[in-house]
Amino acid sequence: MPDQISIPSVLMRGGTSSGPFFHLKDLPADRDDMSKVLLSVMGSPDSRQIDGIGGATPLTSKVCIISPSEREDSDIDYLFAQVSVDEAFVDYGPTCGNMLSGVGPFAIHEGLIPVQGETTTVRIHAVNNGGLIEAVVQTPGGEVAYHGDYAISGAPGTGAPILLKFLDLVGGATGSLFPAGDPIIEVEGIEVTCIDVAMPMVLARAQDMGIQGDETSAELTANTELMDRLETIRLAASYKMGLGDARGKVMPKFGILSSPSNGGNIRSRYFTPLTCHEAHAVTGTMCISSASLLPGTIASEFVQVDHSGDQTIWIEHPLGKIDCAVEVFSEDGLNNTGIRSCGVYRTARRLMDGSVYVPAGIY
Repeated sequence: MPDQISIPSVLMRGGTSSGPFFHLKDLPADRDDMSKVLLSVMGSPDSRQIDGIGGATPLTSKVCIISPSEREDSDIDYLFAQVSVDEAFVDYGPTCGNMLSGVGPFAIHEGLIPVQGETTTVRIHAVNNGGLIEAVVQTPGGEVAYHGDYAISGAPGTGAPILLKFLDLVGGATGSLFPAGDPIIEVEGIEVTCIDVAMPMVLARAQDMGIQGDETSAELTANTELMDRLETIRLAASYKMGLGDARGKVMPKFGILSSPSNGGNIRSRYFTPLTCHEAHAVTGTMCISSASLLPGTIASEFVQVDHSGDQTIWIEHPLGKIDCAVEVFSEDGLNNTGIRSCGVYRTARRLMDGSVYVPAGIY
């Protein structure tokens, strides 16, 4: 009897992240058993992930689990799993906007969704937070197009643009736009904005955190004093946001904001949470862009735009810029009070398909 089990899988890049995609039906139904399989697949816990297919960084230790949706408003259910590199832990709490960009192409390529024409719209239900997303995939000639001339910072080359339009994205994790109450509160002696749009986040000014805001991701990750202070604030803010004890969990995320210097509207350093993102997460982009257009937030202090209607916010990050189209609405005609939708363009590429192997005793 073979001592290894093969599981069908597709390796994909999604935005600035990469990882394996699975059909839900090919994995254990029990969540704990599923986690054991995913840890083995990625080679965790091991800082090198040498005995798995993980890339030894949080951006390359991600898994997408796909199935047809039973919801009337969705075609596909997308379950995201963040597999810890050096701990035996799989987090199903957050979703991932970068890996989301691969869901539409995967669903079409795997025959879960029929091609609709030159473009195909895939309605996606993000299982982790209940969010709804429309992914518009280029499908000329009845095939998924991966190659094109659209470039994103943090991924080499260019690809076919994939439009991701996020609907119903406020309060997915906490049930509230500002789960701590006011747009700005004080936590551990620092003013922060606690906001939940696509991803619950804690936002702080760079100067209040003792940095300039233009540092590289490696410099910030290596700054142990900063990281310790950031984690203290994040853990305290998590309770105020109703998320409870965040030790060992990736939510809420943390963003450090400052004035732009390279043609953007705002500069951000995004933490995942114990390392600084080399580029910027899509969900974090939507959260910070939305905060920029809501009066009274820390993010709004740095952005000089017309706070009405549809706006495109450009966020500077360590590897370049990322943009997000935000639709805001006002209940009284004067003050922006909510977020209707956010849209971003990403690229994705199918890298490899076949089977991944795990020990028979695990599955």
